[in-house]
Amino acid sequence: MPYTEIPSSPLAAGVWPVRIHYRDAGQGPPLVFLHGGWGYELYPFDRQIDGLAPHHRIVIPDRSGYGGSGTIDDLPTDFHHRAMEETRAVIDALRLERPVLWGHSDGAIIALLFGLAAPDRIAGVIAEATHVFKRKPASRVFFESLMANPRSLGPSMQALLERDHGARWPALVEMHSRTWQHIAREARSPTEDFYGGRLGDLHVPALVVHGAKDPRTEPGELDALRAALDRRATAPRHTFLVLDDGGHSPHSERLTADAVTTGARDFVAHVAQGFSPAKP
Repeated sequence: MPYTEIPSSPLAAGVWPVRIHYRDAGQGPPLVFLHGGWGYELYPFDRQIDGLAPHHRIVIPDRSGYGGSGTIDDLPTDFHHRAMEETRAVIDALRLERPVLWGHSDGAIIALLFGLAAPDRIAGVIAEATHVFKRKPASRVFFESLMANPRSLGPSMQALLERDHGARWPALVEMHSRTWQHIAREARSPTEDFYGGRLGDLHVPALVVHGAKDPRTEPGELDALRAALDRRATAPRHTFLVLDDGGHSPHSERLTADAVTTGARDFVAHVAQGFSPAKP
């Protein structure tokens, strides 16, 4: 698997340069997949690589702290913003020209933040299983149990996490769960979002992919996402693909993977026609 180096990363304080491991497949207009909070292997992108790599270069970096990239000691509550800056540096290092960013879960927050911060640098966003609200009361017990005992996860999940991160996987799961609890405690209201109320200012096209059975989605959260993205008439048209049988990872789930690949292929084809970002 290839590596690239970036001068620094706000996720890896005090490290110069930062070494980033990434997966690379296919040729053509670039698509960058940003993994979720437990890394890549648990929710692999294999079916989408098969379906999209014949016409696109697919790049899948491990964020600092994950997989083959360097370890980190802490995950601060603003890690999504830090990861967005690291992603920008990786795109620069690999000289990717206006890729589509496909983010899953935490990766979807990062992709949307990137679209808000630097719309001229990317062609579009696919936001899968994204989060809107910082407080996740329905997930509080889930995170608390993982903080207390990451090994409560089933044997198959443990095996995938170990394959991805090695022996440090329990510390990574515990750290991620603890950080999400801190994010919730720091939120100033039940509906404070990760985007500073600016999702309506997204000036690149977005495809929202979401499972109707996603256990990490709060009541009303998907409606809030739709309302925020639709708020400005001048914004590009955003598309929602909500799958009745989908859970937290529609792209890798048997009942929904093919529909996600088809929807993404159609979206990327539309973006490739030469969309240019709207101006604020």
